[in-house]
Order: sequence, then C-alpha cells, then structure tokens
Amino acid sequence: MRYPGKGRPEGQPETQGLRRGRPVRYDRDAYKRRNVVERSFNTLKQWRSLATRYDKLALTYRSAAVLHAVVIWSAALGDTP
Repeated sequence: MRYPGKGRPEGQPETQGLRRGRPVRYDRDAYKRRNVVERSFNTLKQWRSLATRYDKLALTYRSAAVLHAVVIWSAALGDTP
C-alpha cells in the first residue's frame, strides 16, 4: 500500500521484518479445541442429507444428525469391551 508523500507514516517502524509485522499471537489450547469441533462438524457433513438439509422438518434433520453421530461414535470405539 502506498502512502501519499515521502517515507513511512508516523509511528510505523523503520523495518517490518521478513513477515511484515508482528507475529500472530494465539492460544494453542483454544485453537486445538476449535479444530476438533470443526473436524467433527465436517465429519458429520459427510452425509449428503446433513450437508444440504434436504429434510423439511427440524425433527427429521436432528434425528439424522444424532444417528450419524452415533455411527461415528461406535466406529471410533471399535471393539472396545
């Protein structure tokens, strides 16, 4: 982005470094939890009817979501006693 006039605007550092500014700060644990939730929703959306919401009734949609969650959960358990 070009600024009118010469040089840098007042208050901007002389050098910005390789990555152009400060490194992004984030909470690793919160990011990991968010990633787990996102991946779970993406796994649920593998069913076409859940991804496109073909069902007209909310009850039918919810029952399909719960059924698919149970299928995922039972597959994750495997043959655990």
